[in-house]
Amino acid sequence: DAGPAGAEEPCGAEGWAQDAVPPGAAFVAAASYRGPGNNDTRSNKALPILLWWSGSLFPHFPGDTERIDCPRGSCLVTRSRRVARHRRTKALIFYGTDFRAYEAPLPRLPHQTWALFHEESPMNNYVLSHPPGIRLFNYTATFRRESDYPLTLQWLPGVGYLRGPAVPLAEKDAWRRKGYAPVLYMQSHCDVPSDRDRYVRELMKYIQVDSYGKCLHNRELPSERLRDTSTATTEDSEFMTFIAKYKFHLALENAICDDYMTEKLWRPMHLGAVPVYRGSPAVRDWMPNNLSIILIDDFASPQELAEYLDFLDKNGEEYMKYLEYKNHGGIKNQFLLESLERREWGVNDMTLPNYLNGFECFICDRENTRVKKEQEHKKSHGKIPAPKPRIAQFKHMGCPMPTPGFGSVEDLSGGDSWKEMWLQDYWQSLDQGEALTAMIHRNESHQGRFWDYMHEIFLKRTRQH
Repeated sequence: DAGPAGAEEPCGAEGWAQDAVPPGAAFVAAASYRGPGNNDTRSNKALPILLWWSGSLFPHFPGDTERIDCPRGSCLVTRSRRVARHRRTKALIFYGTDFRAYEAPLPRLPHQTWALFHEESPMNNYVLSHPPGIRLFNYTATFRRESDYPLTLQWLPGVGYLRGPAVPLAEKDAWRRKGYAPVLYMQSHCDVPSDRDRYVRELMKYIQVDSYGKCLHNRELPSERLRDTSTATTEDSEFMTFIAKYKFHLALENAICDDYMTEKLWRPMHLGAVPVYRGSPAVRDWMPNNLSIILIDDFASPQELAEYLDFLDKNGEEYMKYLEYKNHGGIKNQFLLESLERREWGVNDMTLPNYLNGFECFICDRENTRVKKEQEHKKSHGKIPAPKPRIAQFKHMGCPMPTPGFGSVEDLSGGDSWKEMWLQDYWQSLDQGEALTAMIHRNESHQGRFWDYMHEIFLKRTRQH
């Protein structure tokens, strides 16, 4: 396959599987994941091409291109934008955090599908939370269970992670007698759409909370090493031992959306602390049993929540009911167990593909199926219908408008920084999705006209009001 490029091939579009590797890289890089294998005998020149538009996410480092052999067929995958307009480039894969409506590749080519990979917070790109934004895509891999390739349990390595032992209650009570609070807050990302600090600030009026991060900071970690943010993110054993002594961890996601659940939820459960949680409204669907977390939104006020936490702090028997899922047979939720069993990718598991490779094969298989159906349609002179384009649905990502962490929008002052930042961002993102959709429908090829379309939408909206 490594011969000179044919007349219709872009420079280097064949022979990519043997791309040059930087000297010495072969000794340090693991072999690139190729897929489960198949009986596809086509040469690289004949395969559909998948282009990772967000090149930094390309899962085949250090090369630029790789042949992948997936269950239904093979593809070439690349991060080289030289092939963006090539007739064999069938799909563009975008990383949601990097996707910008004003930078989207235009004109959108009719023979190409767009795929979205977005496991990160909805706050990273609210364009994707509105129907015009998400409907730009044909395939999706998001944290929502309704997406084509769900990444919902991306922060949960496996069921064993939940079964780890808890610090004994006697030790937690001894920790309390040393003057530590019953509740831990560990947050350094402060101005976020969920407005969590506003809630925690109110809660602190009614119960002692030890806050070690930059947000609402009121206590120092015992050593400089533990204060290093990388220590917290790598699950350092000394750090984990320290935070495991707290009875409750405030676990508030940075944005609210169904199925958006991060280590803020799973880590306390792993350690045997009780998460006091606000995040996914559907979180109960994924819990090991009916009594394993405390939901902030079950309480009418921060004061009422504080009273309940104080009650559990003083009543060990009631508190321990929240840790019964750690006992043998304590994980009762079949939906959780089956979801972990069924997922084809692993978390920190070298025996399974990671979710980037998994989604890549998902798209490769669907693109091979689409190409085959289009060929059948062509050969039949229209007797066999052409494949219908698949369009992503609102529920693949759609997240609600941010609301204040405590109180209502009407209670906030005119110059409130949260209101000015996040409400504006959310609604401007809707305009951006509509502007790009209009540009695609009009077959625009000049990205610079994006802001003209935004202005048009702004004027239209102003007239309507």
